[in-house]
Amino acid sequence: MKQPLVDDTEDVSLDFGNEEELALRKAKIRHPLATFFHLFFRVSAIVTYLLCDWFSKSFVACFVTILLLLSFDFWSVKNVTGRLLVGLRWWNQIDEDGKSHWVFEAKKVSTSIAASTEVEARIFWLGLIICPVIWTVFFFSTLFSLKLKWLALVIAGISLQAANLYGYIHCKLGGKKSISKVTSRFLSQQMFQRERPEEIQGMDVLKDMEIHNH
Repeated sequence: MKQPLVDDTEDVSLDFGNEEELALRKAKIRHPLATFFHLFFRVSAIVTYLLCDWFSKSFVACFVTILLLLSFDFWSVKNVTGRLLVGLRWWNQIDEDGKSHWVFEAKKVSTSIAASTEVEARIFWLGLIICPVIWTVFFFSTLFSLKLKWLALVIAGISLQAANLYGYIHCKLGGKKSISKVTSRFLSQQMFQRERPEEIQGMDVLKDMEIHNH
């Protein structure tokens, strides 16, 4: 007689979502154009500042060129590269009463298909932090070498790049604070739901005691 075949296979649940998200984050640069321009304008401003005497003897031409590069960098980092590379955004808006409000947003990575990769995030934050430090070094070197004509330009470079750095750090910290608030609210709701059945059971016991006494 033929014996029935025994099925030794087991059902295994495969979570393709987590694997795809992990592979997406470890992938190579997904936004090459945004990554390029995130570094291009700020690095070009620094290189032009260092080598402008070799290219041109006109102080006005060097000043305007560097200032334009810094302005392009500020706009592109604030409006484009921060949103694409790390999912952060900040801006200023004026309400109906004429009051100015700063808005800082952090996009949820888990729900975003276009999540930033680790390489892009590392490039974004390194460029955002290192370049203001370099301009700060230029500030002290300008003071010590008494090249005061460059002082206004160096201060402009520090101000523009430090503004983006402050804004995105505030976005990052703001997102963590919002997550902690949601977590605490969820825990408080869970504790409240656990306490409610106990209170209901206690009220039922009291009612039973009153019925027996009557």
